[in-house]
Amino acid sequence: MTGTPGTGKTSVGSELSRRGHRVVDLAALAEEKGFVHHPAKGHGPGIVDVETLRKASLPGEGLVFLSSHFSHLVDVDIVVVLRCSPKVLTSRLRSRGWDDSKIRDNVEAEAIDLITIEAMERCGRVYEVDTTSIDAEEAARQIIEIVNGAVEGHEAGRIDWSEEILTWY
Repeated sequence: MTGTPGTGKTSVGSELSRRGHRVVDLAALAEEKGFVHHPAKGHGPGIVDVETLRKASLPGEGLVFLSSHFSHLVDVDIVVVLRCSPKVLTSRLRSRGWDDSKIRDNVEAEAIDLITIEAMERCGRVYEVDTTSIDAEEAARQIIEIVNGAVEGHEAGRIDWSEEILTWY
């Protein structure tokens, strides 16, 4: 499970856990294993060494949900990208107190399908769930359906924010 920050990964992961599924926060795991390089204090967030993380043995057998904005960059069987309207995403990130530059970078990444495209380059089975107007319970339900093979309507590339982007100019 991946997506731009603010699309609902943490909330959906909590709901999946509540339903009895194993969910691993890859950012926390990377930190725990020492795969995060921290720049000098005050000079930005830590940088995850995804290549080292990819080579590490990831926890669990069977169905394990890996959650992070970079989980599509490790070796997985299926990727579910959480998506959110740029307008709603802006509001969510602003409510977190993010600065305008960081918000703009993330909203632009969402608008151009960056994570979906990256996921498609690495994995043959990529699906999307639009979290713009659904809660974590509904998103978790849709993800479980996708994992169980009900993928119709969730194929990668079906979500298109181009009409919304045109209102920016």
